[in-house]
Amino acid sequence: MTGTLGRLYSGTGAFDIVGRRRIWYSLSGLLVAVCLASILLRGFNLGIDFQGGTSIELPAYGAAGTITTQQAERVFTTTVGQPPESVQTVGTGSAASVLIRSAALDTRRSFILKRALYEQLRPLGKDGRPSEQAISDSAVSATWGGEISRQALIALVVFLGLVSLFLAVYFEPRMALAALVALVHDVLVTAGIYSVVGFEVTPASVIGLLTILGFSLYDTVVVFDKVQENTRGLLGLTRRTYAEAANLAVNQTLMRSINTSLIAVLPVLGLLVVGVGLLGVGTLKDLALVQMIGIMAGAMSSIFLATPLIVDLTMRRPAYRQQAERVAQRREKLARKAAANSADEGETPQEGAPSGSPAPAEEAPAAGVPTKIGKMAPGGRRRGHPTGKSSRPSGKAARSAGR
Repeated sequence: MTGTLGRLYSGTGAFDIVGRRRIWYSLSGLLVAVCLASILLRGFNLGIDFQGGTSIELPAYGAAGTITTQQAERVFTTTVGQPPESVQTVGTGSAASVLIRSAALDTRRSFILKRALYEQLRPLGKDGRPSEQAISDSAVSATWGGEISRQALIALVVFLGLVSLFLAVYFEPRMALAALVALVHDVLVTAGIYSVVGFEVTPASVIGLLTILGFSLYDTVVVFDKVQENTRGLLGLTRRTYAEAANLAVNQTLMRSINTSLIAVLPVLGLLVVGVGLLGVGTLKDLALVQMIGIMAGAMSSIFLATPLIVDLTMRRPAYRQQAERVAQRREKLARKAAANSADEGETPQEGAPSGSPAPAEEAPAAGVPTKIGKMAPGGRRRGHPTGKSSRPSGKAARSAGR
């Protein structure tokens, strides 16, 4: 197999990922800067669970047929004077209902809204008849969303602490630092994309954000394990540098990282399609959306950020810099030797003659003259010719030696 796919599957180090780490640093830094700027300047589109408000739910079937979200939103806007925060259909079949979320409404406005929804949409109760009691409302406090966020933040700090300890013991402290930088990168990018695009932040989004950290860490540990295997005993060798061994490790695990990411994305896509498109469950949408963004960010950081960071942190140590110098010296010596051998093979018998052409002194032999002449022996005789004659009659040469 040739081409890009062949290089991906062979894992022979054909992709210079570590050598181009300045490019990946620049791209990651730019992405993080945009995300941070959006978080600080624009903020998040917080859901009703974080801001507080009113939630109104009514059956999705009325006397005139199915009640759509557009009909419910139109009634709400006309009655209240402003559009709701969100309107969505949840559940399927006879259990389907329309869920309206808005800013906090007082008791009077809530009563008027429920009356308008009943008169214009006529939702059916459990007995199959239009019923105003089928419409329910509830007030959502912002303290619940704040409590969820606080608990999630505590869980995040504990998780990062345990991960750092594990990586420092199992691998090395510098690998733990690189993994933490990659995890922070994933969190910032995921949160920043939510801020830039304007996705609604719900408790499900916060919970989903914690789940992607495990995936990102798993992919990073796989690459780190291969780096440690390739660099074991490297200081005593001069075959390749630490950066080259780490780049080889990334290439050897690159296809595995891509396949793992694709396999992880497929169930999330199914969750989005089935949970949102068919079941109409908004919580599943929030959970799947943050997971999809986090998986892509985690795969990118484990390949293009974590391992290059290890290389930069490792090459600060004098032992590895000296080893890289020995590798360069050995390669330079081999290159000089190869150049000398190539020059020796290209020399001609006479200096100044073109390569591959006969020397001027060598001319074609005349007819009847032997092409190989023996050296001169003392007395003027030629070695190989005892009589000193250049040739003998063929008849004498054919005589028997015994006569």
